[in-house]
Amino acid sequence: MKAYLVPTLVAALTVAGAASAQTMATVATDLNVRSGPGVQHGVIGAIGAGDEVSVLGCIDSANWCQVSGDGLEGWAYGDYLNVKAGDEVVSLYPNRETVGVTIIEAPVEDPTTGQDAAVGGLGGAAMGALIGGPVGAVAGLAIGGATGAAAAEEPTTEVTTYVTSNTVDPVYLDGEVVIGAGVPENVTIYEIPDQPDYRYAQINGQTVLVNPQDRQIMYIYR
Repeated sequence: MKAYLVPTLVAALTVAGAASAQTMATVATDLNVRSGPGVQHGVIGAIGAGDEVSVLGCIDSANWCQVSGDGLEGWAYGDYLNVKAGDEVVSLYPNRETVGVTIIEAPVEDPTTGQDAAVGGLGGAAMGALIGGPVGAVAGLAIGGATGAAAAEEPTTEVTTYVTSNTVDPVYLDGEVVIGAGVPENVTIYEIPDQPDYRYAQINGQTVLVNPQDRQIMYIYR
């Protein structure tokens, strides 16, 4: 697991009277860990594809789960956490009741710091949702096995220099930025000179490379 030194996140409140329990999950693809449950919160690290983490609980009203592992604690998007349900490997969040994951309440936030406020303050635009990338139900893999997400190919120095030097308008979308997620048609993806195989955009606080043919995210600058 890739990890950064961050202060320990204060554990979210569990549902009244419920004991704190943990569920073990394996990650379907390299996955951001954020400081809070939402794309308006900063990325504090990343869980590597195939790594195992403890899931302290998931918010019932939003697709975010509090995770902990290898010194990193924060929030991850529940669709990309795989768990065993009987003989099957499934995506955690849609199957949270079957799996029996602890349901927790979202940390109380200042209403002026939510996603809409963050988008307005940063000058970005809320424009729908990412089209889901690799999930457990699709991967159908054994826990601990290889993942269904292809490894991201490292871009050339020329591509990296251009996209990091030429910032574009930020966009915020429901869902998490992962390799293979699709970018909606109403989101502008920008050309890179002399690089017909790439487009780029800034989505949910991260610069990404996008395949211009199928509009899938090819690479994430972390």
